[in-house]
Amino acid sequence: MSKEYKTVPANWNTVVDSETFSRSISRISYEILERDRKIDKLAIVGIKTGGEFLAKRIHKKIAEIEKKEIPFGVIDITLYRDDLGHVDESPVIKGTDLPFRMSGSRIILVDDVFYTGRTVRAALDALSDFGRPSSVELAVLVDRGHRELPIRADYVGKNLPTEKEQFVRCRMEEFGYKDSVYLIDKK
Repeated sequence: MSKEYKTVPANWNTVVDSETFSRSISRISYEILERDRKIDKLAIVGIKTGGEFLAKRIHKKIAEIEKKEIPFGVIDITLYRDDLGHVDESPVIKGTDLPFRMSGSRIILVDDVFYTGRTVRAALDALSDFGRPSSVELAVLVDRGHRELPIRADYVGKNLPTEKEQFVRCRMEEFGYKDSVYLIDKK
């Protein structure tokens, strides 16, 4: 019996299919471990909301590889955004959950689509309110370029050069879609 998935509009162009999506998660997980095999201080933190589910998958894959559980958390950057006053007058706080000691940890911060760098900057500000990690590394499923801040990803599933007039959307099974990444023209 095949699973029923929500559909996306016909004008969305698939740039990462479900198989490549899965391989990217595996590759990122292995690269994290290859960089530093000592996992006693390793913790995975997803940026709400898309990054949270990717982080859970990376966390699960690393636990499978290492046969050991590592700390996992999520961070809500809503109140740290530099465009908070322009986006919504009543922001919805989704909650931060970091059930481990932040200070001294090697944090792998995870997000789905990396664009200007402002989301990551907000996440770094939020993390600093919970302690001082020994390092923070960034893992993203898609890096679409157009950075506005001097931030780079340490682990990238797919580099996807885009035009500023395009959108990149990540859809996942956790939301009822087939795991895929789409490129959408604004026109």
